[in-house]
Amino acid sequence: MIMLLLQACGSNAATQDPETAAAEGSNSKEQSNVPAVLNYGYIGSNKLNVPGGAEGWGFYKGIIQEELKKHGINEVKLTGFPNGPDQTESLISGRLDFGSLGDTPAIIAYASGAKTRLITQSMTNNVGYVIARKGGPTTLKELQGATIGIQKGSFMHRYIVGLLKEEGVTDYKLVHMLRPDGTAALARGDIDAMTNSGIFALSQIQEGYTSLDDASKHPELLGSSVTVVSEDYLSKFPDFPKVWNDARQKALADLKQHEAEYYQFLAEINNTTPELAEQVSPISEIKDTAFTEEGLKLLEGTKTFLVEEKLAKRDFPIAEWQLQ
Repeated sequence: MIMLLLQACGSNAATQDPETAAAEGSNSKEQSNVPAVLNYGYIGSNKLNVPGGAEGWGFYKGIIQEELKKHGINEVKLTGFPNGPDQTESLISGRLDFGSLGDTPAIIAYASGAKTRLITQSMTNNVGYVIARKGGPTTLKELQGATIGIQKGSFMHRYIVGLLKEEGVTDYKLVHMLRPDGTAALARGDIDAMTNSGIFALSQIQEGYTSLDDASKHPELLGSSVTVVSEDYLSKFPDFPKVWNDARQKALADLKQHEAEYYQFLAEINNTTPELAEQVSPISEIKDTAFTEEGLKLLEGTKTFLVEEKLAKRDFPIAEWQLQ
């Protein structure tokens, strides 16, 4: 009987479908080349150490980690950054494998030679605000000669420059300040206005600061959120874009089944209320595909503007950067 069993096993191995065997061998080879630890960067800082959106929900619930483990990734290290330029520096230096950030710093970095590839555009309606100090300017025209706090290289940088150009305001001073510094400077009256976004901007308005404008009135000046991966990491894991986007879609599908819990999650990471979180970041605005025609058009417009304003060092086709 033992001999018969051994013969049967040998027969099965010999008659295995060659294509199946090749596929299994390919999967094993892929996993052996994939680093066990994945380093991911995002914008923000909170006690849960995750971003918002489908990505954050997926990490928070463990959905993304579970999917990545199927490909040999046993640990994901998440790092929050105060702004996009800081995150792109970490991508360029190799401390990160990939990250999610605003389109403007990602485009500026790629135009400057950063070896990254665009794999997802998760949101296409990031709204920038211009918030004036109390007792300060009440119209955009009154920003003539003003000092404005901005986060240099962010999507709000692109928004304020484009906005003032449209309004014919040419004499102003932009000062680089991270959000906490800008908020404090505005409260002291050291600056006349600042750019801000999302819950932080709405909180300032509720506190009595004047909103001079917001990008929802200028669709061409909206920002978008993108995810980019280093070419070095892609050389180790070429299928990563598909793996990531599939995992992200599973997280989004789960998120849509738990809307109230998701807004509570957003409120916790942004230190606000679920109601305000829903107002600023409705689930309907999260994209369920890696790219949309509308989003790519917005990226092209942002890139063209950055080149014209000499904020980006060179022009390039978005398709050159994008991985489908």
